[in-house]
Amino acid sequence: MAGMPTEEAQPVRTGPRGPDDKPDIDLGDFGLFDPSVQQCPHAYYAKMREEAPVFEAALPGAPLYLITRYDDVVEVVRDPDTFSSEFDTSGHVNSELAQRLIDLYRSEGGYPQVRTLLTADPPAHTRFRRLISKAFTPKVIADLEPTIREVAVGLIDEMLARTVGGAPLDFVQSFAVPLPVTVIARALNVPDDRLADFKRWSDASIAGIGTDISIEQRVEAEREVIEYQKYFASQLEARRLAPQDDLLTNLLNARIDRESDGIGDDDVSDAPLTMAEMLSIIQQLLVAGNETTTKMLTEMMRLLGENPAEWQALRGDTERARSIVEESLRLSTPTQGMFRVARRDVTIAGADIPAGSRVVVMYAAANRDPAVFDDPESFCPERDGATNHLAFGRGIHFCVGAALSRLEGKVVLEELARRLSSFELAASNIFEYHPSFMLRGLERLDVCLTAA
Repeated sequence: MAGMPTEEAQPVRTGPRGPDDKPDIDLGDFGLFDPSVQQCPHAYYAKMREEAPVFEAALPGAPLYLITRYDDVVEVVRDPDTFSSEFDTSGHVNSELAQRLIDLYRSEGGYPQVRTLLTADPPAHTRFRRLISKAFTPKVIADLEPTIREVAVGLIDEMLARTVGGAPLDFVQSFAVPLPVTVIARALNVPDDRLADFKRWSDASIAGIGTDISIEQRVEAEREVIEYQKYFASQLEARRLAPQDDLLTNLLNARIDRESDGIGDDDVSDAPLTMAEMLSIIQQLLVAGNETTTKMLTEMMRLLGENPAEWQALRGDTERARSIVEESLRLSTPTQGMFRVARRDVTIAGADIPAGSRVVVMYAAANRDPAVFDDPESFCPERDGATNHLAFGRGIHFCVGAALSRLEGKVVLEELARRLSSFELAASNIFEYHPSFMLRGLERLDVCLTAA
């Protein structure tokens, strides 16, 4: 049981995560949308790193190249001139779906989907990055710490009240979902009575990312996105008339000053954000601000449950929280990978990639590369170079919400360590992951808690 007296914390390899769990892996059996692969992809990634570091995965329309070694992933993400971020996040090319979505947005009065942070290249990306940095500042993030702590304490108290007698509860729905949803909603000044809508819109935004859902399901998800657009468009228009001290007002007021911002390139526009651009940025903040953090918090709890010595060490010294967050991010890597498009013929790790090809930089595979991380399958928070992981990406597209996610993880660990004497993973767990090769996280995690 986590929290029981243990010897000094040692790195422990836990769960069905590594290449040794499936020693006879055949890459011919690999399928991006294969449910069995999605449940435990790491053995396949290890095989790819060893034998096919640029792995050609078959998909309708055109092949997809998976880049799995750490150094190769870094090479790709640091070369936006060769590898464009102007991609389709679904991984599918479907003309029927494209036309259905055009018709939907026209009939429902949705705002056009525009490329901003995640799917833009310089110089357009440079403009968006500078403007969001003026709205989502380090001070804005730091000022959220009291909110994070308040929400964490309240949710822990609710869990303890519901687990009387040691009955298990689902950590995902009880804590890992509501905490980041509430925090990013507060940052966007969304009232608590709209949190259910907020989560629904977030789910709709990622419904088609890395999943094999039907055209009808994708269209219905986009209908929810249009509902999101209309809500936040009205909120932004209200801020024009009555500015508030919040992130929405900051986005409206964000401006580029060429001299103070050090932008001399005339190709970088200094125009303020349009409504469609603001809605795109808010949507990305909405997803990055809760979906990935939910998955990280859940996996962090699983790792501590499987490594009781680390939990005990944390209870004795909450300064260890930061390193536990980093190691949890490395092993969980909620955003398993990200798309790129090759602008020209290029060779990576001896493999030729034709111009126009779709590429996925597999952060999850890179984060377990033994050439970079000793004993990479083990949970070892005190390892050297713990922050070298790629869970937040690297280069110009490094996640803008990284600081917030790290802060949430640190505060959560501090409060859990203070308010729980022990916890254990319930026998009812089956450790099933959401069916997505892009956004990976447990569907539920049953835990039994004991108050301090």
